[in-house]
Amino acid sequence: MGESDTPLSAADLRGKRLGVVGAGTMAEAIVVGLLDRGLVAAGNVVCSHPRAARREVLESALQVSTTADNAAAVSGSNVVLIAVKPQVLPAVMLQLGGALPAEALVISIVAGASSSVLSKGMRHEAVVRAMPNTPAQIGSGITVWYGSPTLNPKAIATTRILLSALGDELQVQDEALVTMATAVSGTGPTYTFMFLESLIDAAVHLGFPRHLARRLVLATVAGSAEFAARSERHVAELRDMVTSPGGTSAAALSELERGGFRSVISDAVWASYRRTLELEAKLEAGPGDK
Repeated sequence: MGESDTPLSAADLRGKRLGVVGAGTMAEAIVVGLLDRGLVAAGNVVCSHPRAARREVLESALQVSTTADNAAAVSGSNVVLIAVKPQVLPAVMLQLGGALPAEALVISIVAGASSSVLSKGMRHEAVVRAMPNTPAQIGSGITVWYGSPTLNPKAIATTRILLSALGDELQVQDEALVTMATAVSGTGPTYTFMFLESLIDAAVHLGFPRHLARRLVLATVAGSAEFAARSERHVAELRDMVTSPGGTSAAALSELERGGFRSVISDAVWASYRRTLELEAKLEAGPGDK
């Protein structure tokens, strides 16, 4: 649940027209979530994508309308979702600048695109900057988001409804936290997948058949995360619970510490954060600067 106390109401989104610019995997996950929950009608959704093959897939699978014209996708829309790659955002903003309806709510999930860049680039005030993550594709993600000060309570409620289609959502009042979330929750699944891969490979090295190793590791990690989520204890306490003096866990932890496990994770998060800042700086500078 977000920081806002604004009550969620399906009526805040139902019946509205949704324009999706850049209908890639994450944008499709949002649309699917909204359609499955009956929050929008397929006939009220228009998705833009440059590739005809991708448009055909969306039309066939979701029964939505598609176009190659970004401006056409947002025409008449109440809510606009921007989900393009950072490198093409400047050109897309130029296309949308004169096409966005004045009252439209714009929600961007473009990494590194600040609300000020979006607002200035599209000449539009009602802007939300959001950072979802990969588990959103199965409705189990978490999205950190920031709304421009001009957002009214109804726009905030609409944002929460739309992002809740991806799982949990967390509204923050400091936009810098969205940048930080890119390196933690946004990139976090990458770290997790690599850890899973490493643990599965280690199990295979021990002698497990790969299919059993995969099942064992996924259940262990999922169960541990769920246990931590339900527990009111600090995760360090939970680790201590399963670490007996001179036991197997203690031996394993000693090797992790010797290998710099904590430092490597921290360094990875900071590397992701620095890259996000670089993207922000490049978008702030504009297409004419290098």
